[in-house]
Amino acid sequence: MKKVAIIRCQQTEDICPGTTDFKIASEGKLAFAETGPVEIVGFVSCGGCPGKRAVHRAANMKERGVEAIAFASCVSKGNPIGMACPHFEQMREAVAKKVGPEIQILDYTH
Repeated sequence: MKKVAIIRCQQTEDICPGTTDFKIASEGKLAFAETGPVEIVGFVSCGGCPGKRAVHRAANMKERGVEAIAFASCVSKGNPIGMACPHFEQMREAVAKKVGPEIQILDYTH
């Protein structure tokens, strides 16, 4: 089972407990359809706008053995507040560059 860390939007922490992320990850559905069921071993926020802390948090998770990093749908799709992160693309690129090609990047969760 692949080990995955999820980076979520700090602004949605108080309105979303992440239960859907955990559920679909364990079932291997939606963004996890390609990987199959995964084990979530890290669940952190981006650190707040503009998301610069996500880069260091992703590197830390790589050091701890994650094989993939998923951006929660609150970051990339704006669930549940209806506004995607305006820094998503830049944050994603910076995280991918930092962790390297051996770590799979998922753009959303559900």
